Amino acid sequence: MTTGDYDPNNPPQPGGYPPPPPPQYGQQGGYAPPPPPPSYGPAGGYPPPPPGGYPPPPPQYGGAPGYGYPPPPGPVGGQQPGSLGIRFGARLIDGILVGIVAFVLALVISMESNILVTGLFSGVLTFVYFVAFEVTQGWTPGKKILGLSVHGPGGAPKPDVKQSAIRNSFTLLSVIPYVGGLLALIAYIVIAVTINSSPTKQGKHDELAGGTQVVKG
Repeated sequence: MTTGDYDPNNPPQPGGYPPPPPPQYGQQGGYAPPPPPPSYGPAGGYPPPPPGGYPPPPPQYGGAPGYGYPPPPGPVGGQQPGSLGIRFGARLIDGILVGIVAFVLALVISMESNILVTGLFSGVLTFVYFVAFEVTQGWTPGKKILGLSVHGPGGAPKPDVKQSAIRNSFTLLSVIPYVGGLLALIAYIVIAVTINSSPTKQGKHDELAGGTQVVKG
């Protein structure tokens, strides 16, 4: 094509200048700048809550019923644990019964004035008395009179021989000459304190036996 020829597919621009560049954002006469991206979450820049809302708080014992809070550790099988006072009364009744039998046996062999023999009788007889009744009946006469029973760990109806022997082993302390009575008294105090401070009224001897429990009924 020679100079001066007219090309219909590429007509010359007015004035001979190339076309102006397309308008840019933000320039006068151009398009308005796009809006900034929306911010998520509440004011302050916090992220939005997860789908379904925030997770519930961790469970706490003693919460109001109906709000998803589990109840505190309760009695086994829905029965109320025996309080320290009623258990002391049952122990007193059982102690009197064992003392009468021990005195009669010592009187039979004419050794009622020998403290070693009477201590041996009372200690061994107390141990045998409690283990025999708990394993076979789930109660002792004293507990039966006051409406108490002994459960094995996990709510078992009765403790087995090993569990009952462990929970009543402190009664053998009185067999030790001279200091046995004092040691037994200390053991009773420790057990009473731990029963009173336990929400399920389980003493140290119950803990050592794997979780035995004295309950009402």
